[in-house]
Amino acid sequence: MTKNKIHLLLVDDHLIMRMGLRSLIGTQPDMAVIAEASSGEAACRQFEEFWPDIVLMDLRMPGINGVQTTAAIRQKHPHARVIVLTTFDHDEDIYRALQAGAAGYLLKNIDSPRLLETIRAVHAGRYKLPADVATRLAQRMAAPELSPREREVLELIVKGRSNKEIGTDLGVAENTVKNHVKVVLDKLGVQDRVQATTRAIQRGIVRI
Repeated sequence: MTKNKIHLLLVDDHLIMRMGLRSLIGTQPDMAVIAEASSGEAACRQFEEFWPDIVLMDLRMPGINGVQTTAAIRQKHPHARVIVLTTFDHDEDIYRALQAGAAGYLLKNIDSPRLLETIRAVHAGRYKLPADVATRLAQRMAAPELSPREREVLELIVKGRSNKEIGTDLGVAENTVKNHVKVVLDKLGVQDRVQATTRAIQRGIVRI
């Protein structure tokens, strides 16, 4: 009965969200929900079992998150088509999701016609981003990339650690930490640690 339809896997840890999506998709003659998952680990298993055409992927879930799940699925199945559907619109979330291989990024307040249009577009092999999301992505891509060590330093700055405490936590000299902090501030385009904390949270680089 679903042979010629777009088969979807719904990945979201909220049952009510999955029920709403299933109900909407069920009204479409060319679509069918064939599986659901409430975690990233379950999504990977369900993908292997059902081979959906499209995965609708939430970002925040128990265990591995949506970016990690997308990357895991795409690593084994490069042609898998994933659309992120989330409440998070931080620059970093958008960038990481597309970097992991998502072909679309939508916010959960999107209207039904645009969601269905995106599903059909991605199924047809196109990338689909709303204009505001595309703008945020362009801004993020233009920003300097933080190294893994610089991210660690930034996370500790956000936690209120002093340079000495950061050095102790990371096992490096305080002068080394000072150099890292200077580079982090420069890359974020801010003047001090307070501004760095605000910018890191606004962009979604660090979460508290």
